[in-house]
Amino acid sequence: MKIVAIANQKGGVGKTTTAVNLSTALAATRRRVLLVDCDAQGNATSSVYTMDRVCPNCYTLFTQQSTVSESAQTTSIPFLSLISYSSDLAALEVELAGHPGREECLHRVFQGYIAEQEGTTYDYVFIDCPPVLGLITLNALIAADSVLIPLQSEFFALQGLAQLLKTVQRVKQNFNARLKISGIVLTMFEPRNLLCHQVAQDVKAHFRELLFDAVIPRNVRVSEASSHGKPVLLYDTQCRGSVAYINLAKEFLRREERT
Repeated sequence: MKIVAIANQKGGVGKTTTAVNLSTALAATRRRVLLVDCDAQGNATSSVYTMDRVCPNCYTLFTQQSTVSESAQTTSIPFLSLISYSSDLAALEVELAGHPGREECLHRVFQGYIAEQEGTTYDYVFIDCPPVLGLITLNALIAADSVLIPLQSEFFALQGLAQLLKTVQRVKQNFNARLKISGIVLTMFEPRNLLCHQVAQDVKAHFRELLFDAVIPRNVRVSEASSHGKPVLLYDTQCRGSVAYINLAKEFLRREERT
């Protein structure tokens, strides 16, 4: 089981959209995928799951009121399960402030899940992190084997990348030696925008090995899919956004096979 944190402290960079559609694309290849919605906004949850009842969720998982097995809900997408968000996540950092080992809550619950499953686990777990480098994101990075970074094709997003990479390095040095970067994926790319091309060139110059070849374009069908509560891969399979996420999934798997 590979745990991948999808993180960027800047909001609006396509992080949740990438988490939802990459999870959906891998589930379409019959990999068993678990999507964990750690963002109190709950956009990943609303994209794949209709909450018609109260159930164990990401908050109860963090506070050890439920296990991974109890919290994971099946979705209408074959091979894709979800641990849903909770509005209580907004106050979680305050609640855990005085708890020893508060930065390793997710790591402990996933290690317990692996131990109880006796070898039968998910193939991939994707953790959709909130847009801030706080305690929840720190938990995700400590629990994860790798981090995937969606990067919007604009100058200010590029500035924030350096801070995120420093955080990943510190987590690797102090908490999680196995943590690596799966890659950086450019999102919301406008082919006719010269700034987008400049950002892409800068990222390629500094992070050539980390940058995915697949680029996610700005596509109205992706936005429409979110408003309909669906991954774009189910809303419009042939649109540019869907094709880009399919290509990203293929490239992600190729990279995973090499490691």
